[in-house]
Amino acid sequence: MANENLDTLLTALYVKIDDEQGTGRRMGRPPRLTDSELICLAVAQALLGFSSEARWLRYAHVHMASMFPYLPQQSGYNKRLRAALPMVKKAIRMLAADTDFWFDNHWIVDSTPVECGRSRPTAKRSDMAGWAGYGYCASHSRFFWGLRLYLVCTPTGMPILWALANPKLDEREVLQAMLDVEEDLIAGRPGLLLIADKGFASKEFENDLAMRGIELLRPSFKREKKRKGEPLLKSVRQLIESVNDTLKGQLDLERHGGRTFEGVAVRVAQRVLAMAAAIWRNHKTGAPVMRSLVTFDH
Repeated sequence: MANENLDTLLTALYVKIDDEQGTGRRMGRPPRLTDSELICLAVAQALLGFSSEARWLRYAHVHMASMFPYLPQQSGYNKRLRAALPMVKKAIRMLAADTDFWFDNHWIVDSTPVECGRSRPTAKRSDMAGWAGYGYCASHSRFFWGLRLYLVCTPTGMPILWALANPKLDEREVLQAMLDVEEDLIAGRPGLLLIADKGFASKEFENDLAMRGIELLRPSFKREKKRKGEPLLKSVRQLIESVNDTLKGQLDLERHGGRTFEGVAVRVAQRVLAMAAAIWRNHKTGAPVMRSLVTFDH
């Protein structure tokens, strides 16, 4: 049975990407699967929970042939998807900017582990060596080998900024680097409030944010006075945990299957884009819950 909501989302997404992210004409024969179709296919894969590209293409051949008349082999799909990382990142920004959430002056930042291997031989021989590293996940009280996903989003969960970094790097330094890259974006947002946890606490870091025109809201330590706005943090903490649960519980972030940095990066971007697309479509249709994927994932 066809999922009309998913078909509607993919159709709207295809039109949006094709209109605003056109790649222009290429030399030689045009591809049988366009870049816009490729991105929509990747979003559908993430929403329907297929972590295996081979299984996904077999499913799509049977159930989605009307939307995608041509589907490549698994190796071709993998190659095209890895090469499409810049377009996927651009599509995330494009969808966010096409909602009212883009103008929200309250941002939430958090990081979550993206495990890339569990055995010692994997850590030594993997193509991820030099990018990935060992880190500690406090919420699960365990060490992991991989990367950390840093996500800056609005209270609705719409992604604004995101990055992958070695888990040994200081969270504040990673966020500062992200803000440096997006200097123009920050400059046009006076009165921006950034909500974070205790891991982002430091006087030097707060001063750096203040120079950018950003106010930091975080929990206070026992030795500190209660900080302004702190009573709001409990509900915000639940919100960011629910965003992480959407990425991990519904979009299988931890089952990305990437074996190289490019492979991991595009699969993470694929899932961030799927969440952004669902929020974008729910916003446009007036859905009661912005981050709900239920109407699209079955």
